[in-house]
Amino acid sequence: MSNITRREFLRRLAAAGFGTLAGAWYLSACRRQEMPVPTMPPPTDIPLPPTAVARETAVPTATPSAEYPYLAVARGGEPEELVRRAITALGGMERFVRRGDDVVIKPNICVAYHTYEYAVTTNPWVVAALVRLCLEAGARRVRVMDYPFGGGPEEAYVRSGIQEQVLAAGGQIEIMAKFKFVKTDIPQGLDLRSWDIYDDILKADALINVPIAKDHSLARLALGMKNLMGTILNRPAMHTNLGQRLADLTSRIRPALTVVDAVRILVANGPTGGSLNDVRKLDTVIASTDIVATDSYAATLFGLQPDDLAYVRAGTAMGLGRSDLGNLKIEEIAVGG
Repeated sequence: MSNITRREFLRRLAAAGFGTLAGAWYLSACRRQEMPVPTMPPPTDIPLPPTAVARETAVPTATPSAEYPYLAVARGGEPEELVRRAITALGGMERFVRRGDDVVIKPNICVAYHTYEYAVTTNPWVVAALVRLCLEAGARRVRVMDYPFGGGPEEAYVRSGIQEQVLAAGGQIEIMAKFKFVKTDIPQGLDLRSWDIYDDILKADALINVPIAKDHSLARLALGMKNLMGTILNRPAMHTNLGQRLADLTSRIRPALTVVDAVRILVANGPTGGSLNDVRKLDTVIASTDIVATDSYAATLFGLQPDDLAYVRAGTAMGLGRSDLGNLKIEEIAVGG
């Protein structure tokens, strides 16, 4: 407009008609309103606060099936044969480990000052047999790990005999780095709502839990559910309301398979033992997808009932597994007989 006079502008306005110009201005204004509006990222892209990291819940890769026994118990042979026969009865390792899976095996390697004969740490040949079975099933990688409370992991792995047997079987030994424990929500927890849990265990394609059956001064027995305490930090804080807290932890960490090593059991002065007089040789392996069921059966090896263990009662009440052994399909396998 600066290049024409006011008179010329009024003349052109009159010639074009005021209504036409007004309409053009109106349409122009509408087009400005229709310009794309920048959108915000969806709520799921907003980083979560570091104190409550939401992750996918590890779930069993197989559930109890009517086709196979609910629980397999192998007795009377060498450790590797006991494991192989028990897993075969459950449908084979291919039922729990898929080709290409990244597998974590969690034994009990709690101390660095006893060899396996003292029944404080899991039998190394039981662990090695599981490594071989996973690799035979096509696992891409099989790592074995624990977080000892008595001595360093390097010494404990060697002293237990587990490192030597795992490496010979083709598996890997992993030192659990403290920075890999992450604050993790426990959505089903009744007492524990979150805890620091080892991230690689949560992310594994399959977790195989391999406790040794032994006496425990606080929990009464250390079995499958108790063995999961080796996956977390700040374990002393778990000792308050231990039974419920173990069940809460189990609701978040769900092994695909639990194999209880009862080749030797510790019947007194657990969990660290120290006397061969407290050891009984049973040459037994118990396996199931149901961690509550394996613990329930293992309790009977000590003359106890499932309800004698607070964590079994809590796990059963939460629907994490079954302890009604009389109603379960249990296959007893006599390996040496």
